[in-house]
Amino acid sequence: METIIRARSETEYDAVVIGAGHAGCEAALAFAKRSLRTLVFCLSTDHVAFMPCNPHIGGSSKGHLVREIDALGGEMGHAIDQTFLQSRMLNRSKGPAVHSLRAQADKKQYSAHMRRSLEKNPLISLRQGEVAGLLCEKDAEGRQKFLGVVTRSGISYQAKVCVICSGTYLQARCLTGEVITESGPNAQPAATLLSEALKEIGVQLRRFKTGTPARMDGGSLDYSRMEIQPGDVPVVPFSFDTDPASVQKEQIPCYLTYTNEKTHEILRENLHRSPLYAGVIEGVGPRYCPSIEDKVVRFADKDRHQVFVEPEGADTTEMYIDGMSSSMPEDVQVQFYRTVPGLEHCEIVKPAYAIEYDCLAPGQLTTSLESRVCKGLFFAGQVNGSSGYEEAAAQGLYAAVNAAAHITGGEGLFIDRAEGYIGVLVDDLVHKDLWEPYRMMTARAEYRLLLRQDNADLRLREKGYAAGLVSEEQIARTRWKRERIAKEIARLKKTTVGATEQVQVFLERNGSSPVKSGTTLAALLSRPELDYDLLKEIDPERAEIVSREKATGTDLLDEEVTRQAEIEIKYEGYLTRQEQQVKQFRKMETRRIPEDLPYLEIKGLRREAAQHLAKFQPESIGAASRIGGVNPADISVLLVYLEAEERRRKKERTDEESV
Repeated sequence: METIIRARSETEYDAVVIGAGHAGCEAALAFAKRSLRTLVFCLSTDHVAFMPCNPHIGGSSKGHLVREIDALGGEMGHAIDQTFLQSRMLNRSKGPAVHSLRAQADKKQYSAHMRRSLEKNPLISLRQGEVAGLLCEKDAEGRQKFLGVVTRSGISYQAKVCVICSGTYLQARCLTGEVITESGPNAQPAATLLSEALKEIGVQLRRFKTGTPARMDGGSLDYSRMEIQPGDVPVVPFSFDTDPASVQKEQIPCYLTYTNEKTHEILRENLHRSPLYAGVIEGVGPRYCPSIEDKVVRFADKDRHQVFVEPEGADTTEMYIDGMSSSMPEDVQVQFYRTVPGLEHCEIVKPAYAIEYDCLAPGQLTTSLESRVCKGLFFAGQVNGSSGYEEAAAQGLYAAVNAAAHITGGEGLFIDRAEGYIGVLVDDLVHKDLWEPYRMMTARAEYRLLLRQDNADLRLREKGYAAGLVSEEQIARTRWKRERIAKEIARLKKTTVGATEQVQVFLERNGSSPVKSGTTLAALLSRPELDYDLLKEIDPERAEIVSREKATGTDLLDEEVTRQAEIEIKYEGYLTRQEQQVKQFRKMETRRIPEDLPYLEIKGLRREAAQHLAKFQPESIGAASRIGGVNPADISVLLVYLEAEERRRKKERTDEESV
């Protein structure tokens, strides 16, 4: 590239982050915590951690990711705790495995919080500019190695590693009916040069598509025709370090309404004008978040669909119409939106649109999110084929820790499927042949009862501490919390209550069967109709403990501790069963596969399986078993081959020693 040769100036950094969205912000902050000088490029410094689509953080399964990011030392949980408009814990009527926090965000305040976090850090330099080229050279092994980046203006910057967090900006174009605009989301500029630079070093790209609904002038809506959706009281914070008292505030309501047959009729009549059905859109869209026209076609038996009306910020009347994304022409949008109760006189501030963009084709990343074709080059966020702010932020942190380890030579960050939702996310992105934008769901996590959002700190904070992202104070509090939980569980298991009149009356009053002899508090707590708070009536020792511990300032029985103790006792049988399943899972994960195994030469291995295994290069038998197109019989053939190879190598070593 001539522009590289003619570079006018050169500056050295430890790390470069391309993109300042949710992935880029977490990556930059993680680098800084590792004391690495970091340069962050973005197309506009006014749109740091911008939310071009839904104005909320968390939600089903996504709330788990935010809690895990926080446990590892990330910023997303802190940011939303400071800037939320409304907060709710979803799925409360179900078990704790699927409880998930979701907070409506003030989009501008959230973005401002993240920008301040970057700007106030002396190790982070935020730069507005477009990266046009990548500096690479081949190492002694013939593999490319990352050296730096070149901007559109021809200025080069040297760095040891790079994390590309380009979101939906690569060769982006927005579509609203027949109107096609070469731009990124929300009329921001697209990144038009980086795609070619990636192709030049051997990275394979594909096209994905997503979309967003219209924004309305809130003053034109009739909220009396909608169902009000208030926030929770009390509010549960996302971050384990946030004082719960600090997030108790007046909340702004959201609203629920529904489409109807008239809405669907207008959409069906105008399908020929939709870029999605006219064949104009090339990219593949998310199956689990379809546009409203796609919902009407795919779910023709449904007579209505939910529509959530959500505020974009405290200082604006703009409302987000969640559940009605579309690529229909603007005149059609006006027609169908105005058929929805409460939206009859709506005024559109920003029309809905679909957006197409470049992202990585499957099979090009290692489990550290490093490129297979260029050492030191990492990818995170929607460029990896995922969707969602939370998925992006998790990958940004994960990739940066591993990129930092690439520099320092220390251990990176690895989270398996039994340790966190982040482990499930990364494993799926690396090993699955995904042909649509990936969305995190609780159903994707096999061990979700162990991977609850409420215990993310207990599961992952030690990893964050080892990675250098969690402070001494934070890890000390988590360790103390773990000890307190164990102590309270032990107390409940050894404290007995007799079949006294007081106990029998208590049980009858709470719809529980009487006891015939003495039993433990833990045995009573395992009953579904009883909970920890109810048992206080027949647990006199608890009051003594609370009084004694408060006097010493330790507060043994705080809410976090008692909640964990209650879950551990109530679900003990299920938890034990999942822990046994994890042991079996780990046996498969520890059976390693040598790098560059000649899969296509293994006799008995089906060609389809061999091709998929060669493409994704799994690091373990467990990972190989999760690759599409690989069945149990293929795994058996692979195990036989590995055992034979191991015997052959052992014999060779023995022969060499005898000589």
